[in-house]
Amino acid sequence: MAGARQGGSPIKNIVPAIVFNVVLPFVSYSLLTSHGVSQVNALLLISLWPAADTVAYLAIKRRVDEFGVMMLILMLLGALSAVAYNTTELFFIKDSAITGLLGLTYLGSLAMPKPLMFYLGRKFATDGSPERLAWWNGLWQYPDFRRTQYKTTAVWGVAFLAEAIVRIPLTYMLPTGVMVLMSTVMPMAVVAALVTWTIRVGKQSRARAAARQAAAAAAGEASQAPAPAPAPAPGIVPGIPFAG
Repeated sequence: MAGARQGGSPIKNIVPAIVFNVVLPFVSYSLLTSHGVSQVNALLLISLWPAADTVAYLAIKRRVDEFGVMMLILMLLGALSAVAYNTTELFFIKDSAITGLLGLTYLGSLAMPKPLMFYLGRKFATDGSPERLAWWNGLWQYPDFRRTQYKTTAVWGVAFLAEAIVRIPLTYMLPTGVMVLMSTVMPMAVVAALVTWTIRVGKQSRARAAARQAAAAAAGEASQAPAPAPAPAPGIVPGIPFAG
């Protein structure tokens, strides 16, 4: 269950999250509504799956699973909104609003001294030790690193905004059961695509940095090499003064 999420292969880490936050809610919603449970009540009941995942993780690992808590909060907020307004559409429009706000946050951070991806990258690229934090902070001095941080921040912001805009008309075009699946799968697919693209951009940036360092090192070695001995003046043979 949730306990497998720490350590092990990436597949073992992600499977519990998919099962408890995607598969089981979708299957449960279909079963509940097919047996006469209202759509609003079904949305409330399927929120129990991420809750169970979070509780199991806490019991096994003695720490909170941030992803599970986030999914639980999102589901409960949407379900409670649906109860308050007695409409399932609000459940999914709320998700779009949150995603759109996240996209605006990314884009707004472009006006800050350092964009949002710099801080997120520091969180995942370092172990939090002073040495690694100093290393990451020191990368800001390189123009290519700064351009990469701004570029990835802008792309993530635009992608989240696009996802939010696309999801709103789908809410009214697709059946609620399909949207239960779409509202979970679509954000995961978008984030997976963004992570894959960001990793590739990071590798390209590191390759360019390594090439520049190699070129600088080669230039430094060339400048430190001993200068060749000057050619003897005409009529002078080395070692034989004034020969000829």
